[in-house]
Amino acid sequence: MPIDAAKATSAEPRATELAWDHKDVQLYHLGIGAGAPTPEKPHPATDPDELRYTLESALHVLPSFATVAGSGSPRLERSRELGEGMAVVGGLSAPGIDVDLAAVLHGGQTVTLHRAIPVRGRATQTSSVPAVYDKGKAAVIVLRSEVADDDGPLWTCDTQIFVRGEGGFGGDRGPSVRLDLPERAPDLSTERHIREDQALLYRLSGDWNPLHADPEFAELAGFDRPILHGLCTYGVALKAVVDTVLGGEVSKVRSYATRFAGVVFPGETLGIRMWREPGRVQVSVTAPGRDDAAVLADTVVEHS
Repeated sequence: MPIDAAKATSAEPRATELAWDHKDVQLYHLGIGAGAPTPEKPHPATDPDELRYTLESALHVLPSFATVAGSGSPRLERSRELGEGMAVVGGLSAPGIDVDLAAVLHGGQTVTLHRAIPVRGRATQTSSVPAVYDKGKAAVIVLRSEVADDDGPLWTCDTQIFVRGEGGFGGDRGPSVRLDLPERAPDLSTERHIREDQALLYRLSGDWNPLHADPEFAELAGFDRPILHGLCTYGVALKAVVDTVLGGEVSKVRSYATRFAGVVFPGETLGIRMWREPGRVQVSVTAPGRDDAAVLADTVVEHS
């Protein structure tokens, strides 16, 4: 069924109640590699800085948790059955949008923090589709999710959902902005190994898309094996920036934006390069084992 862009963008915002606690936060952190060895921490399991991601009495919430917060909420049961992650639930269930899940890829993600995410919370997520862009052979659905609790706004997520084969409806092509890397050596470089079972662990945070677990489904989607969730890579990269540039202080992050430029396969190692700039860190993530194939591009962490 073709996308009805006018219907999608004019629909009333939809509200969903979200709830999460320390177990959701800990599971998410483990899903993006918390507690696993890194070049900086070869024995991290009991490292005090790492325990801030894994021990409930010391827990801090990495801002990228916003992309999965509330994935166990009852009203999202149908979305879990469809194998949709929290980042795309609102976009794929919006009026005027009926797409094949096998044709869906995550195009880009931005999280803007209004204040620190609490370890335990109940909040209301208001979702809308501000734009649907026509890229010719594909469509890009832009989803905005604004989350607030009784104390006010918590975060805003802007998600770009790339749907192959759904373009050509005569709509606006939308912006095409690319961020060049600085013409100097990175200030910091590190690597993060992706475990063979990383996608299986990460999907327990709510993104049940079989693309990340089922070889037959991955083949239908055009891949020779399951790929890692883009949002898992997104979290891995942010944790690397927080740990190496921001001294482990998650509260310093103000916003985090990326474009998903390529896939990651479980078992690979990510190369993460960082350039410090006033108030922000520019990041490049590649797959060194595949000739530094781009994984995350146009990536910026803004911080205090």
